[in-house]
Amino acid sequence: MKTIIKSAVVLVATMTISMNAFAQDTKKPASPPATATGKIKDATITIAYSSPSVKGRTIWGGLEAYDKVWRAGANEATTFETDKNITVQGKPLPAGKYSFFLIPKESGTWTAIFNKEPKQWGAYKYEESKDALRVDVKTKPLQATQETLVYKVNSNGFTMDWDKISVPVEIK
Repeated sequence: MKTIIKSAVVLVATMTISMNAFAQDTKKPASPPATATGKIKDATITIAYSSPSVKGRTIWGGLEAYDKVWRAGANEATTFETDKNITVQGKPLPAGKYSFFLIPKESGTWTAIFNKEPKQWGAYKYEESKDALRVDVKTKPLQATQETLVYKVNSNGFTMDWDKISVPVEIK
């Protein structure tokens, strides 16, 4: 009888551990991966990023410091890929895959960076010497808070919207 009870206890404990492990595996990540793709004239643009949420936090000048290179998303650095040569804010950018960074500034004119090293974790090993292009972009206020960071590709370029800020980047 004791053996049967011990076996039942072990079975219930194993099932509980397995169910907890399953629940943790199916839990949505805090900053899920996302992709924005679109066409601008004949160029295909693909932006791959991880999408953090505001969660009641102060984002600009708080979680993300002003005047410091930011990975423009969460986890790995955001990547930007174009299959054709394009111009960004009037400056040439060759076809290729780049890491994309932003430098938020309190003034509202931010720096957008396309770096030749697309595979990076965050901005921890970012090297300015590997920049393919840096351009200034003027942010716009959003009417309502954008809870999760989102990129959108449109006929004029792309935007990064998060919290109360939209960062439009012009592409031709």
